[in-house]
Amino acid sequence: MPVTDSFITELSSRLGARLAANKLRVTTAESCTGGGIAEAITRISGSSAWFEAGYVTYSNSQKTRQLDVPAELFPQVGAVSREVVEAMVDGALPRSGADIAVAVSGIAGPDGGSAEKPVGTVWLAWRKGAQVFSERRLYAGDREAVRRQTVATALEGLLRLADGENPIQG
Repeated sequence: MPVTDSFITELSSRLGARLAANKLRVTTAESCTGGGIAEAITRISGSSAWFEAGYVTYSNSQKTRQLDVPAELFPQVGAVSREVVEAMVDGALPRSGADIAVAVSGIAGPDGGSAEKPVGTVWLAWRKGAQVFSERRLYAGDREAVRRQTVATALEGLLRLADGENPIQG
């Protein structure tokens, strides 16, 4: 089933209500979504009460410069990896002053895939306090479909995290 704008808006609305009820603020650290998660969150009126900052760190050098992702990780494991998204979320949370965070890095396509990391490969990480959760997803579809699915997964994880649950679907 394709992820629609209305579905993303509904997730964002639910997230905003959950963040407000729990008195939490959120930040995003994005690569392949190009700010799409932050845009979805800020679609909702009143989001200035719960949205702290969004980091769009598309290049590896910006991941290092803005979020302190160790530069040596890129040649070792690549930008699309558990290690990098966990470093991104670890950099974003304290810099922003938020309470919870999500980070994403992936290959939206149509180019850039490999046998090991095909187009549609996305790593996501969430953090609340000292707890970090991460997972790898493989999405089908074109560039826009991969990005929309990533935004939806990020928002769904933030909803669970805001309730004190594991953000990764079982």
